[in-house]
Amino acid sequence: MHKNLPKLFYFISEFEKNEINNLNRNIAIIYRNYLTNHDEKKISEIKKFCKSTNRKFFLSNNIKLALKLNLDGAYIPSFNKELKINLFSRKKNFIILGSAHNLNEIRIKEKQGVKAIFLSPIFKVKKTTKELGIYKFINLTKLSNRKIIALGGINKYNLKRAMKLAIHGFAGISYFKKV
Repeated sequence: MHKNLPKLFYFISEFEKNEINNLNRNIAIIYRNYLTNHDEKKISEIKKFCKSTNRKFFLSNNIKLALKLNLDGAYIPSFNKELKINLFSRKKNFIILGSAHNLNEIRIKEKQGVKAIFLSPIFKVKKTTKELGIYKFINLTKLSNRKIIALGGINKYNLKRAMKLAIHGFAGISYFKKV
């Protein structure tokens, strides 16, 4: 059930069934809300919904809880530099994902044992002026043997440019809300 890594990821901070239900079934969900503590009941509800719609579900920055709730995997944000991740307690098809913005963070994610790296921001985004751009993005992707997921600033105008790169897939928030 968990063997294949999705190509499309949608970040949510709130659980809205109708919004998720309107998405293509191939889009995996990453629950990422750093403003509140993880609510096991809410996460279990999201898991149940994702399972009923045959959609993969990942929890951000809490591998222990993701394992406890038997989720598809966990997402480690770039600010999490912890190297003492217990890879031995993982279930067989549990997927660990991580994000990075530079070579140092890529190396940390590799040491954390991630299967794929969300490299960002590839294009300009509102919250930072530090976009990687196409050429730096390409150069960074060549420095890792992990699957690369493009993240940041992807819209309907630059999606074709992103898909021509050597990436496994892409992730976003606003792109999927507007589709």
